[in-house]
Amino acid sequence: MAMPKSASSNIVVRVEMDRDKVAFGTIATAIDEAGGDIVAVDVSGTGRNADIRDITVNITETNSKDLVAGVLNKLPGVKVLQISDQTFLMHLGGKIEVAPKMTIKTRDDLSRVYTPGVANVCMAIHDDPGSAHTLTIKRNTIAVVSDGTAVLGLGNIGPMAAMPVMEGKAMLFKQLAGVDAFPICLDTQDTEEIIGTIKRIAPAFGGINLEDISSPRCFEIERRLIEELDIPVFHDDQHGTAVVLLAGLYNAVKLAGKRLEDCKIVLCGIGAAGIACTKILLSAGATRIVGVDRDGALVRGKAYAHEAWQWYAEHTNPQLETGALSDVIAGADIFIGVSGPGVLKPSDIRKMATDPIVFAMANPTPEIAPEEAEGLVRVMATGRSDYPNQINNVLCFPGLFRGVLDCRASRVTEEMKLAAAKAIASVVGEAELNEYYIIPSVFNPHVADRVKEAVMQAAYASGVARRRERGV
Repeated sequence: MAMPKSASSNIVVRVEMDRDKVAFGTIATAIDEAGGDIVAVDVSGTGRNADIRDITVNITETNSKDLVAGVLNKLPGVKVLQISDQTFLMHLGGKIEVAPKMTIKTRDDLSRVYTPGVANVCMAIHDDPGSAHTLTIKRNTIAVVSDGTAVLGLGNIGPMAAMPVMEGKAMLFKQLAGVDAFPICLDTQDTEEIIGTIKRIAPAFGGINLEDISSPRCFEIERRLIEELDIPVFHDDQHGTAVVLLAGLYNAVKLAGKRLEDCKIVLCGIGAAGIACTKILLSAGATRIVGVDRDGALVRGKAYAHEAWQWYAEHTNPQLETGALSDVIAGADIFIGVSGPGVLKPSDIRKMATDPIVFAMANPTPEIAPEEAEGLVRVMATGRSDYPNQINNVLCFPGLFRGVLDCRASRVTEEMKLAAAKAIASVVGEAELNEYYIIPSVFNPHVADRVKEAVMQAAYASGVARRRERGV
């Protein structure tokens, strides 16, 4: 499979074509040469000499839309009337809305949902703040909070540009787990202002999902909020990635006939996701982890620029290995990439142990293309949806938040994350497990429910669940 140049999308090109001057085959050829693939053709109008056709075209290059329009406008007898991008059309007016759960039809209804009847409910919450979980949307609502500093692979694009991502995440929460989520994009990058703002809006929410906040600020923001709030705070870029990674590794090592605690693991990219992945691997029993960044392997005894790297060096690399990735990869059973494109070479994989496992999760371009690793690895996973074994946070956060809301957990513990990972892995049955299916699809209907149940059990066992009886 060839590596796609970029994420594909569909455009609809409305053209007016003079039947006496141009054949549709000429138009199709021009679109193909401009880098587009025709998906569908609809006749939307016809006249004595001309037809109006809507041509749906799949494009991968970011400039293909302009190329298609340019070549068609040059054809005799062809006039481009309009080009619509289906992705943009899906975002018109935003992707989510707020809807009431009941209809107000009478004055009596009005008096109950609003004044004067609502005053009794307000005072009930005043007398017993815990009743807000049963008498308001708090019991099923989380805030998806970002400052727009680390949006997907786009970097610091700001809070307004981050909104489409946060809206999309809110959609996934609702569709996959019935959780009401609302995007909160903050127009500040100051750590104290972010912490203070989230604390001030927290009374309306049952949980906080931090998203796309750059490292190392994200560590301090999450730590402080966990300490200072009584609702769960979960930075999905860190812990969602870690949970799904571990789920995939549980099944990958099973296929390779290895034990996680015996494997040498080399992890490339010591940022927010890399550190969270390392922490959950240590909790799961891994003992031989070597972290590598631009300057090579992190080694205890050396002074590092920020606190997170210092912690990392002190808790990993027990054999004090030094050097670049190509040096420490020798003998490794598992490679985990949360860094950037092209950092792992086929020659590096050849240095690894028998039946190596490679999780190249950089997006949109992995640390090594699956085509380059083919025949060299036992199991290959990426962060992309167009290859098998996609490590996707969507497998974690809907079910996890469904669980913490249902049991009114005060926080997310390490035990709850491990339980979520095992639950995700368990969805892939023994009979189904193979090198191209170690992790369930994001559309698998069983994932969210299984994660929810596992997270709730772990929350009760950890003593952080505040709902005495499940479902009450």
